[in-house]
Amino acid sequence: MWKVIALVAAVFTLSACAQPSDPPMSSRSSLQNTAESLQAKLRRTPEDSAAWAQLGATHVEIARVSFDPSHYSRAEKALTESLRLKPEGNGEAFIGRGALANAKHDFAVARDWGQRAVSALPDSAPAQGVLVDALTQLGDAEGASVALQRMLDLRPGVASFTRAAYHFELRGRLDEARGALNRALESASSAEEAAFCRFQLGELAFNEGKFDEALTYFTDSAPGKAKVALRQGRTDEAVEAYRTLVSKVPSPEYLVRYGEALEKTGKSGEARAQYDLALQQLRALGGDDLTAALIAADHGDPAEALRFAEKEWAKRQSVFTADAMAWALHVNKRSAEALPYADKAVALGWRDPEVLRHREAILRSLR
Repeated sequence: MWKVIALVAAVFTLSACAQPSDPPMSSRSSLQNTAESLQAKLRRTPEDSAAWAQLGATHVEIARVSFDPSHYSRAEKALTESLRLKPEGNGEAFIGRGALANAKHDFAVARDWGQRAVSALPDSAPAQGVLVDALTQLGDAEGASVALQRMLDLRPGVASFTRAAYHFELRGRLDEARGALNRALESASSAEEAAFCRFQLGELAFNEGKFDEALTYFTDSAPGKAKVALRQGRTDEAVEAYRTLVSKVPSPEYLVRYGEALEKTGKSGEARAQYDLALQQLRALGGDDLTAALIAADHGDPAEALRFAEKEWAKRQSVFTADAMAWALHVNKRSAEALPYADKAVALGWRDPEVLRHREAILRSLR
């Protein structure tokens, strides 16, 4: 039995820096093929509620890997049809709706769907995964730990070990986080899962400032290599790498990093365009006010940053939103008000370098 709270470090550990999610099970083209196969099946058997639920979940995954928001509406339609056909006890559709809500950062709704999924499918690890993700982002550390333990007991594999890593990283228990990721890597059953685990190990090393070690995990990761190049001052290399990345996958993260690389080369106008595109992409993907707050605080309008942060704080009081509130207040020259939020951001032990940078800047301004 895997224990999260009373944990032996050799058993497992965890890491991740952003919203946790299930590892990619297949490439975008493979996912598209799955969607097309399900659509063909549903043309023959349109009353198949399970196939509609699977189609909805597939579109959620396509949206996540492609950053194409049109797949969210397709997922919504498919899942709604599944629930129309089977409104009660439709655990797979409940999981899909929870995953969709998590993807769109509607975490309270995701929690509710996750709870319905667990009631319908008490032995489903994916149902517990929906709850872990939602409760973590809502700041319910105890509830997330309980759901994570149940997920690990049900299926100690890649999806549960990587979530365990996130759990430990948020608490500053980095050795345990690394151990969990290594267990995840050992459990990987596909090249995509293994690549996902190696990337997360690279992210953990990167956040500890171990850039050479990170590169050993980023061997096949263009985004990983690009962020190391940017951090190590190989700016021209980073600019070219991010230019290629955003042409293929215009994620807000890549757009912001591309802008930062451009800014280092003196191209402030081009950089500004990337920051604006990142905010537009966030709106298209359903509105992530937390990320928007951090982008606006670093690269935009401080007043707008605070509006974004306050809007998100009203919905959830997690370590993530505490950091966003702290930084937004600081850039608005309200550091005394920012400090309690900065303290809350590290209260569990989270040692993300950006979060620590924010807190140190706030403390310096108050000396």
